[in-house]
Amino acid sequence: MSKFMFATGIENSYPTIQLPDGTTKRIDEMEKAGHYQRWREDFNLVKELGIEFLRYGPPYYKVHTGPNQYDWSFTDETFNYLQELNITPLVDLCHFGVPDWVGSFQNPEWPVHFAQYAKAFAKRFPYLQFYTPINEIFIAATFSAQYGWWNERLASDQTFVTALKHLCKANVLAMQAILEVQPQATFIQSESTEYFHAEKPSCRPHAEFLNQKRFLSLDLTYGYPVDVTMYKYLLQNGMTDEEYTWFGNQNVKAKCIMGNDYYITNEHMVHQDHTTSASGEVFGYYVITSQYFNRYKLPVMHTETNLKEPGSADWLQRQWANAYRLKQDGVPLVGFTWYSLTDQVDWDSALREDAGRINELGLYDINRNIRPVGTAYRNLISEWKGILADESYGIHITY
Repeated sequence: MSKFMFATGIENSYPTIQLPDGTTKRIDEMEKAGHYQRWREDFNLVKELGIEFLRYGPPYYKVHTGPNQYDWSFTDETFNYLQELNITPLVDLCHFGVPDWVGSFQNPEWPVHFAQYAKAFAKRFPYLQFYTPINEIFIAATFSAQYGWWNERLASDQTFVTALKHLCKANVLAMQAILEVQPQATFIQSESTEYFHAEKPSCRPHAEFLNQKRFLSLDLTYGYPVDVTMYKYLLQNGMTDEEYTWFGNQNVKAKCIMGNDYYITNEHMVHQDHTTSASGEVFGYYVITSQYFNRYKLPVMHTETNLKEPGSADWLQRQWANAYRLKQDGVPLVGFTWYSLTDQVDWDSALREDAGRINELGLYDINRNIRPVGTAYRNLISEWKGILADESYGIHITY
């Protein structure tokens, strides 16, 4: 059966940050949004909206308690209930953080541990088909090891490349491990689609550098040959030629759907001093996703978007118009996502502050009352579902 995947997600970030008093705290979005107490209600809300696909994952840092050690208690309850409701999970195995015993994305041993975790998960739920092994690798590496915001809180090109290569290796090894258990598995990468605009002609060289750098996580995952500038950058900052060559030999691309996340903050202005600032929506999802599609030639899913009220319903319509135009123009678009189901907490500071500020981004508010964008998305799905079912391609769902 072929279906277009209208989806939402339960936001499940869990990076660690440093508090003003110098202590470290894990910021667990499922805890902040009340999901641990209200997960049955949350899944029922997904069903009420007519949504059949849910980006969802267990709290990795709680499940993977040590090498080859797992606590599946909450995961068993939630995934079994999703199966009862006939909601198909797009399984999110790592979302911006690792268990305390791992340390951080700088740990070279983590990719093998993570692949073992992915395989153990797949064995426990062998009927599941869709996975995002690691969410937004580029953002995870940038915020943790280039900007110094999360987890290892380091800020250099060397630490960025180290985090990047470990995240990408863990991603690839996890895909291979899952395929050993579930040969029909399909992987939806869910990567932030970025673009850097040059403010002045003198800014062009640095903007061009950043517009190559944005592709690195997918280049390594898909074994796409980087240009000379990026190859030199990787080698100058700790990647070996052997490590680079390994990615080119893995051949997982054929099992992948390219997930493209787009927010109003995804486009940047590059200034003369090499700093960047948010430019707002200049090109939009259509143009930037076209750039990624032209590079990798893979089926596409719009895997994340949102905007705060009062502009959220209009933003939904703009994102859908961009996505559907791509489909009309021949890009194999297989899904669309409003992220997330409920309001989020503290994303206005990119989770750097533990302030408890509610961000009005959900289809439902933090008290599980439907927002205008929730009503708009429910209507959009009901109106477009039949039309999309009649169109020529979709994703093959196995049961």
